[in-house]
Amino acid sequence: MFYKPYGDYQVGETWTSFGRTITETDVVSFAGLSGDFFSLHIDDEYARTTQFGRRIAHGMLILSISTGLLHFEPGIIAAFYGIDHLRFTGPTFIGDTVHVKATITDLQDRRENQGVVTILHEIIKQTGEIVITGNLKLLLNRVNYA
Repeated sequence: MFYKPYGDYQVGETWTSFGRTITETDVVSFAGLSGDFFSLHIDDEYARTTQFGRRIAHGMLILSISTGLLHFEPGIIAAFYGIDHLRFTGPTFIGDTVHVKATITDLQDRRENQGVVTILHEIIKQTGEIVITGNLKLLLNRVNYA
């Protein structure tokens, strides 16, 4: 989605990514990298006793995977600017397939050569359920510096 310079975007533009299936390897690798070994993610017996009835993927894993589903063009993206109003609204299970729906909601000039693009970032699984939502902000260049 972010392959053209700031100034070439309009509020209301929408883009949908391809899908990505969440695997056991994703969950185990993320636990090892992050140090987050919370039982809901790695302990089948414990997870069966929860409201989810089985293990769920880490919310931060799904958020991280979602950034890989967006197209970031080197030279266009100057920096990740932040996320506002981030919410984890539903579980993602091993075997679920997620995609991102991104809608531009705001454009703000920053410097002469840059601006901040705000997108409604919705991570949706194959059932149509939104599992994570937030307002992702990116600092974009007005020209491609690659």
